[in-house]
Amino acid sequence: MQITVAELAKLLNGELIGNPDTIISKVAKIEEGDLHALSFLSNPKYEQYIYTTKSSAVLVNKNFVPSSPVNTVLIKVDDAYASFTFLLEKFGNTASQKVGIDVQAIVSKTAKIGKDVWIGGLSYIENEVSIGQNTKIFPQVYIGENTTIGDNCIILPGVKIYDHCVIGNNCIIHAGTVIGSDGFGFAPLPDRSYKKIPQTGNVIIEDDVEIGSNCSVDRATMGSTIIRKGVKLDNLVQIAHNVEIGEHTVIASQSGVAGSSKVGKYCIIAGQVGIVGHLTVADGSIIGGQSGVNSNIKQANQKWFGSPAFEYVDALKSHVHFKLLPSLEKRVRELEQQLKNINQDQTKNEL
Repeated sequence: MQITVAELAKLLNGELIGNPDTIISKVAKIEEGDLHALSFLSNPKYEQYIYTTKSSAVLVNKNFVPSSPVNTVLIKVDDAYASFTFLLEKFGNTASQKVGIDVQAIVSKTAKIGKDVWIGGLSYIENEVSIGQNTKIFPQVYIGENTTIGDNCIILPGVKIYDHCVIGNNCIIHAGTVIGSDGFGFAPLPDRSYKKIPQTGNVIIEDDVEIGSNCSVDRATMGSTIIRKGVKLDNLVQIAHNVEIGEHTVIASQSGVAGSSKVGKYCIIAGQVGIVGHLTVADGSIIGGQSGVNSNIKQANQKWFGSPAFEYVDALKSHVHFKLLPSLEKRVRELEQQLKNINQDQTKNEL
C-alpha cells in the first residue's frame, strides 16, 4: 500500500489536518509508529502517544481535541477504530488479490468454480462442489462432495470441510478447523461396548460467520447442525451434532456446546464454558468464563456465572460467602464452645 493522506481522507470521508502530500505505506500501533506509518487513536488511555508518535498520520475521532501540539498529520473521521479496520481489510489482505487454480491443486471436473476464485496448492476439491465468486481457498484445504461455499469466503490452510456441508457468503474459516466431522453418537450395548450411530446429516453455516482455528463443528445425526448469520467462534471451540447457534452470538476459546442444544441470538459465551446437551439458552444471555450450564436458560438478556451456572450477581455474592467459609467455620466453633461453657456453668449453679 502506498497512498497519500489526502487520498485516505477522501476514501474515509474524513477531515484532513496537516500536509496532504504525506505518503503512507504501512500501518502501526500509535506507540510504535515510524515514518510513512498510519496509526489510529480511539481509546483515551492512549492519548499520550499522539504527542510523541513518529507515525506520519493518525486517524482520530472527529470530536478529538488535542491538549498539546501534535507533530503528525491528523485525519478526523466518525469512528477511528472502524475506519482503521476498513483500511486493514482493504489493503492488508494480499490473498484477496489472488485468482486462479494452483498447478498443485486437484479440482474435480464436476466442481463449479466462480469468478475470481483462488485455490492454493495441495488443496483437493471433490465432485459436485460449488464455490462462489471471489472466494479464496488456501493451500492444503479439503472440500468434500456436494459441498457449497458462497461468495467472498476465506478458507485458510488445513481446513477440512466434509461432504454435503453448506457455507454462506462472506465467511472466514481459520486454519485447522474441521466442518462436518461425525457427531459423538454411540449406542451402549448389553456387553458394555458401544455401537457407532451413523451421522447422516450435515452442517449449515450462514452468511458473515467467522470460525477460529482448530475448531470442530460436527455434522448432525439427522438434519443439520446450524451456525446462524454473524456468529463468531474463537479458536478451539467444539460445536456438537444438531446444535444450533443463533445469529450474532460470540463464543470464546475452549468452550463447548453438547449435542442438540439451542443457543439463542446475540449471546456472549466466555472461555471454557460448557453447555450440556438438549438445552435451550435464551437470546442475549451472557455466560461468564468457566461456567457450566446444565439446565435451560429461559430469561433473555441475563448474565450467568458459576458451575452450575446461575444468575450473575447472586453467583458473585455466593463466591464472596464461599471465600468466608473458613473464618465462618472457625467462628461457629468458637460460638459452640462458648455455648457449651455457658451450659456447663448453668449446670454447676443448679447443683
